[in-house]
Amino acid sequence: MTQPCVVVTGGARNIGQAIALRLQQDGYRVFVLDIEAPEAETLKEDAQRVDLSDVDATRAAIDEITSRHTVTRLVNNVGIVVPALLDEVDVADFDRLMHLNARSALVCTKALLPHMREQGFGRIVLNTSRVVLGKEARTLYSATKGALQSMARTWSLELAGGGITVNCVAPGPIATTAFWQNNPPDSERARRIIDNIPVQRMGQPEDVAHTVSFFCDARSGFVTGQTLFVCGGVTVG
Repeated sequence: MTQPCVVVTGGARNIGQAIALRLQQDGYRVFVLDIEAPEAETLKEDAQRVDLSDVDATRAAIDEITSRHTVTRLVNNVGIVVPALLDEVDVADFDRLMHLNARSALVCTKALLPHMREQGFGRIVLNTSRVVLGKEARTLYSATKGALQSMARTWSLELAGGGITVNCVAPGPIATTAFWQNNPPDSERARRIIDNIPVQRMGQPEDVAHTVSFFCDARSGFVTGQTLFVCGGVTVG
């Protein structure tokens, strides 16, 4: 039986790495696309260093993989945050975040879609965020993540007849290097965030990876166009 293959963007660190490692454990051959090399040894062999905000470079990376392998799963995970209140937003950052966080998902999905259609099967997962429901100092980040969720809903309708599902995972407070950079562990802001999580703990990258694993499973074919908040209950109230 041919080993199923998956592309994970931004899979070298934090949530992306946890997703890539979990999918390896699930039996997939995982191709990581990231501007950095993976930290995990098991991910290095099939990793490519690529600037995912570069359309041509991204297409070339996908083409190189699909020239040798049949890829039926894609996790659009890559993303960066530039926190700023509205008055302080640098408009120049709009293109930077939109190109990396949102456009890369469009480019990767379009590049892999013909191969999924040929197989009559596909799983596309987008990593969005609970910030789509509103969060201070996240104008640009929430714009990109909201765009991803809107695209996912549209794609789910267009692709459902071909056996291809499209779903979103929307993490809440997850203990990543980016989170701690924006919310120093000893800060009042970090303490307030943690105290307001109903399950009374920070989320871990593995919590998100577990949900991605479900959406990638061949048995999850009756779930599409959905966003699952992995947030410890933060979005409930």
